Amino acid sequence: MSLPRFLADEDLRHDIIEGVRRLEPAIRFATVVSEGLGSASDEMVLEYAATGRWLLVSHDVDTMKAVAEVRLASGERMAGLFLVPQSRTTRVVAASLLLIWSASQAEEWEGRIVYLPL
Repeated sequence: MSLPRFLADEDLRHDIIEGVRRLEPAIRFATVVSEGLGSASDEMVLEYAATGRWLLVSHDVDTMKAVAEVRLASGERMAGLFLVPQSRTTRVVAASLLLIWSASQAEEWEGRIVYLPL
């Protein structure tokens, strides 16, 4: 079992990432850009996240969800996808991610699509 670590999709608001890091500096929270995936397709981002066991966090609630559902239906692995509607406040989303990190294991989110905040 391992601690969750997060990968921010290109569209995720940077203030959410910074909010999480302020709450708990030990949380690993990378971005697709920092991982060399700037402008990558949703399929490529989900594949990268699955391979690296990153929990993906995205504001792209429509297309990313659809691509993830196709991936799961075809039997492909997915580490976990957290979808954050744009209207959600930074504080509540950051608090949800901190809770996920502190109270669960990464493997518990395997193959799941979850809306934040919890």
